[in-house]
Amino acid sequence: MKYKQSVIFIVICWFLTPVAGLAEEMRPLDIAKQIQQTYEKTVSLKADFIQSSTVRGIRHRQRQGRGTMVIQKPGLLRWDYTIPDQQVLVSDGESFSLYFSSENQMIITPAKEYLQEDVTYNFFSGNGNILEDFDVEAVSEDLQVKGYYALQLTPRKSHAQVETLFAWVEEKTFHIKRLQILDHLGSTTDLQFSNVVVNHQFPADFFHFTPPEGTEIISQ
Repeated sequence: MKYKQSVIFIVICWFLTPVAGLAEEMRPLDIAKQIQQTYEKTVSLKADFIQSSTVRGIRHRQRQGRGTMVIQKPGLLRWDYTIPDQQVLVSDGESFSLYFSSENQMIITPAKEYLQEDVTYNFFSGNGNILEDFDVEAVSEDLQVKGYYALQLTPRKSHAQVETLFAWVEEKTFHIKRLQILDHLGSTTDLQFSNVVVNHQFPADFFHFTPPEGTEIISQ
Protein backbone atom coordinates (compact mmCIF):
# COMPACT_ATOMS: atom_id res chain seq x y z
CA MET A 1 0.00 0.00 0.00
CA LYS A 2 1.58 3.20 -1.23
CA TYR A 3 3.13 5.38 1.44
CA LYS A 4 1.30 3.74 4.37
CA GLN A 5 4.54 2.54 5.88
CA SER A 6 6.28 5.85 5.19
CA VAL A 7 3.63 7.86 6.95
CA ILE A 8 3.74 5.54 9.98
CA PHE A 9 7.33 6.57 10.27
CA ILE A 10 6.45 8.90 10.66
CA VAL A 11 4.83 10.87 9.59
CA ILE A 12 5.44 15.09 7.33
CA CYS A 13 9.08 21.59 0.53
CA TRP A 14 12.41 21.88 -0.82
CA PHE A 15 15.37 19.59 -0.31
CA LEU A 16 17.88 21.17 2.04
CA THR A 17 21.36 21.14 0.54
CA PRO A 18 24.23 20.90 3.04
CA VAL A 19 26.47 23.95 2.87
CA ALA A 20 29.36 25.26 4.92
CA GLY A 21 28.58 27.03 8.19
CA LEU A 22 26.57 26.13 11.27
CA ALA A 23 23.83 27.61 13.38
CA GLU A 24 24.99 28.92 16.75
CA GLU A 25 26.38 25.94 18.65
CA MET A 26 24.08 24.12 21.03
CA ARG A 27 24.51 20.73 22.62
CA PRO A 28 22.42 17.97 21.02
CA LEU A 29 20.50 17.37 24.27
CA ASP A 30 19.66 21.10 24.50
CA ILE A 31 18.37 21.07 20.92
CA ALA A 32 16.23 18.02 21.62
CA LYS A 33 14.81 19.69 24.73
CA GLN A 34 13.86 22.80 22.75
CA ILE A 35 12.15 20.69 20.07
CA GLN A 36 10.18 18.86 22.74
CA GLN A 37 9.08 22.08 24.42
CA THR A 38 8.10 23.65 21.08
CA TYR A 39 5.72 20.86 20.10
CA GLU A 40 4.30 20.37 23.58
CA LYS A 41 3.04 23.97 23.26
CA THR A 42 1.77 23.50 19.70
CA VAL A 43 -1.98 22.84 19.42
CA SER A 44 -2.03 22.25 15.66
CA LEU A 45 0.36 22.24 12.74
CA LYS A 46 -0.22 22.43 8.99
CA ALA A 47 2.50 22.06 6.34
CA ASP A 48 3.13 21.14 2.73
CA PHE A 49 5.40 18.16 2.30
CA ILE A 50 7.56 16.38 -0.25
CA GLN A 51 8.29 12.74 0.39
CA SER A 52 10.94 10.54 -1.19
CA SER A 53 11.33 6.84 -0.41
CA THR A 54 14.29 4.78 -1.59
CA VAL A 55 14.35 0.99 -1.37
CA ARG A 56 17.80 -0.43 -0.66
CA GLY A 57 19.18 -2.82 -3.23
CA ILE A 58 16.79 -1.84 -6.01
CA ARG A 59 18.42 0.52 -8.50
CA HIS A 60 16.35 3.50 -9.59
CA ARG A 61 13.57 2.43 -7.21
CA GLN A 62 12.61 5.77 -5.72
CA ARG A 63 9.03 6.70 -4.97
CA GLN A 64 8.02 10.32 -4.61
CA GLY A 65 4.92 12.04 -3.34
CA ARG A 66 3.73 15.40 -2.15
CA GLY A 67 0.74 17.01 -0.54
CA THR A 68 -0.42 18.62 2.70
CA MET A 69 -0.44 17.38 6.28
CA VAL A 70 -2.35 18.60 9.35
CA ILE A 71 -1.87 17.43 12.95
CA GLN A 72 -4.11 18.68 15.74
CA LYS A 73 -4.38 17.68 19.37
CA PRO A 74 -5.73 15.41 20.64
CA GLY A 75 -5.30 12.51 18.23
CA LEU A 76 -6.30 14.22 14.99
CA LEU A 77 -4.30 14.08 11.78
CA ARG A 78 -4.73 14.18 8.03
CA TRP A 79 -2.31 13.62 5.15
CA ASP A 80 -3.58 14.49 1.65
CA TYR A 81 -1.37 13.20 -1.15
CA THR A 82 -1.88 14.84 -4.55
CA ILE A 83 1.13 13.18 -6.24
CA PRO A 84 1.54 10.53 -7.58
CA ASP A 85 -2.21 10.02 -7.09
CA GLN A 86 -4.85 10.93 -4.53
CA GLN A 87 -4.34 9.30 -1.16
CA VAL A 88 -5.94 10.40 2.10
CA LEU A 89 -4.77 9.24 5.52
CA VAL A 90 -6.94 10.58 8.32
CA SER A 91 -7.55 10.01 12.03
CA ASP A 92 -10.46 11.36 14.06
CA GLY A 93 -8.92 10.04 17.28
CA GLU A 94 -11.00 6.86 17.25
CA SER A 95 -10.33 5.31 13.85
CA PHE A 96 -7.61 5.71 11.24
CA SER A 97 -8.53 5.53 7.55
CA LEU A 98 -6.29 5.11 4.52
CA TYR A 99 -7.87 5.85 1.12
CA PHE A 100 -6.08 4.96 -2.13
CA SER A 101 -7.76 6.27 -5.27
CA SER A 102 -5.64 4.12 -7.59
CA GLU A 103 -6.89 0.97 -5.83
CA ASN A 104 -10.43 2.26 -5.20
CA GLN A 105 -9.97 1.10 -1.62
CA MET A 106 -10.11 2.45 1.94
CA ILE A 107 -8.68 0.63 4.95
CA ILE A 108 -9.95 1.44 8.45
CA THR A 109 -8.02 0.53 11.61
CA PRO A 110 -8.17 1.61 15.28
CA ALA A 111 -6.42 4.96 15.72
CA LYS A 112 -4.79 4.28 19.08
CA GLU A 113 -2.32 1.68 17.86
CA TYR A 114 -1.47 3.68 14.76
CA LEU A 115 -0.83 6.92 16.65
CA GLN A 116 1.44 5.16 19.15
CA GLU A 117 3.70 4.01 16.31
CA ASP A 118 3.54 7.13 14.12
CA VAL A 119 6.84 8.96 14.57
CA THR A 120 5.68 12.13 12.83
CA TYR A 121 2.54 12.40 14.96
CA ASN A 122 4.50 11.93 18.18
CA PHE A 123 7.06 14.51 17.12
CA PHE A 124 4.65 17.20 16.01
CA SER A 125 2.10 16.67 18.76
CA GLY A 126 4.71 16.53 21.52
CA ASN A 127 3.15 13.29 22.76
CA GLY A 128 6.43 11.42 22.60
CA ASN A 129 9.49 12.46 24.56
CA ILE A 130 12.63 12.82 22.49
CA LEU A 131 14.98 12.68 25.46
CA GLU A 132 13.35 9.53 26.85
CA ASP A 133 12.57 7.76 23.58
CA PHE A 134 15.84 8.32 21.71
CA ASP A 135 19.58 8.40 22.16
CA VAL A 136 20.45 11.89 20.90
CA GLU A 137 23.67 12.59 19.01
CA ALA A 138 25.17 15.27 16.78
CA VAL A 139 25.25 14.53 13.05
CA SER A 140 28.40 14.26 10.94
CA GLU A 141 29.71 17.43 9.31
CA ASP A 142 28.44 16.50 5.85
CA LEU A 143 24.85 16.49 7.16
CA GLN A 144 25.03 19.90 8.81
CA VAL A 145 23.07 22.73 7.20
CA LYS A 146 23.53 26.46 7.67
CA GLY A 147 20.70 28.01 9.71
CA TYR A 148 19.48 24.65 11.04
CA TYR A 149 20.19 22.39 13.96
CA ALA A 150 20.50 18.72 13.10
CA LEU A 151 20.23 15.61 15.27
CA GLN A 152 20.72 11.89 14.90
CA LEU A 153 18.13 9.98 16.92
CA THR A 154 18.27 6.26 17.67
CA PRO A 155 15.25 4.61 19.34
CA ARG A 156 16.10 3.32 22.81
CA LYS A 157 13.53 0.57 22.42
CA SER A 158 13.36 -1.49 19.26
CA HIS A 159 10.95 0.11 16.77
CA ALA A 160 9.26 -2.04 14.15
CA GLN A 161 10.30 0.20 11.27
CA VAL A 162 12.77 2.84 12.49
CA GLU A 163 16.45 2.12 12.99
CA THR A 164 17.79 5.68 12.85
CA LEU A 165 16.14 9.06 12.45
CA PHE A 166 17.71 12.35 11.39
CA ALA A 167 15.95 15.66 12.09
CA TRP A 168 16.70 19.20 10.89
CA VAL A 169 15.03 22.11 12.71
CA GLU A 170 15.08 25.87 12.13
CA GLU A 171 17.43 27.55 14.56
CA LYS A 172 14.96 30.35 15.36
CA THR A 173 11.69 28.45 15.70
CA PHE A 174 12.80 24.87 16.35
CA HIS A 175 10.20 23.74 13.84
CA ILE A 176 11.13 20.53 12.05
CA LYS A 177 11.84 21.16 8.38
CA ARG A 178 13.15 17.75 7.39
CA LEU A 179 12.97 14.19 8.70
CA GLN A 180 14.99 11.33 7.26
CA ILE A 181 14.13 7.84 8.46
CA LEU A 182 16.26 4.74 7.93
CA ASP A 183 14.60 1.38 8.49
CA HIS A 184 16.14 -1.95 9.48
CA LEU A 185 16.51 -3.01 5.85
CA GLY A 186 18.48 0.07 4.88
CA SER A 187 15.66 1.79 3.02
CA THR A 188 15.22 5.55 3.48
CA THR A 189 12.20 7.84 3.73
CA ASP A 190 12.85 11.57 3.42
CA LEU A 191 10.19 14.14 4.37
CA GLN A 192 10.67 17.86 3.70
CA PHE A 193 8.21 20.44 5.10
CA SER A 194 7.40 24.00 4.01
CA ASN A 195 4.70 26.68 4.47
CA VAL A 196 4.30 25.72 8.12
CA VAL A 197 1.30 27.18 9.97
CA VAL A 198 0.89 26.58 13.71
CA ASN A 199 -2.09 26.83 16.07
CA HIS A 200 -4.80 27.26 13.46
CA GLN A 201 -7.92 25.49 14.72
CA PHE A 202 -9.43 23.03 12.23
CA PRO A 203 -13.07 21.89 12.55
CA ALA A 204 -13.73 18.31 13.64
CA ASP A 205 -15.24 17.32 10.29
CA PHE A 206 -11.93 18.11 8.57
CA PHE A 207 -10.63 14.89 10.10
CA HIS A 208 -13.27 12.72 8.44
CA PHE A 209 -13.15 11.49 4.86
CA THR A 210 -15.99 10.03 2.82
CA PRO A 211 -14.65 8.03 -0.13
CA PRO A 212 -16.32 8.00 -3.56
CA GLU A 213 -19.27 5.69 -4.06
CA GLY A 214 -18.16 2.17 -4.94
CA THR A 215 -14.93 2.29 -2.90
CA GLU A 216 -14.04 -1.03 -1.28
CA ILE A 217 -14.00 -0.64 2.52
CA ILE A 218 -11.74 -2.94 4.52
CA SER A 219 -11.99 -2.85 8.33
CA GLN A 220 -9.15 -4.31 10.37
